[in-house]
Amino acid sequence: MNNKPLIIKKRGEDGNRIISVRIKEDTLNALDKLASETNYSRNELINLILAHGLENIEIQ
Repeated sequence: MNNKPLIIKKRGEDGNRIISVRIKEDTLNALDKLASETNYSRNELINLILAHGLENIEIQ
């Protein structure tokens, strides 16, 4: 029998936060299509796209 304890972190202690955003229907549809084609979740894609945008943004 495995005697290792089950370790449960409090929500929010994994470095992630839950937020609410408004998004246009067309954008959401495109995101869902991309998720379906790539087998990524909507959440994973949003995080990838945001990270890329933040790393490559140019403010003029």
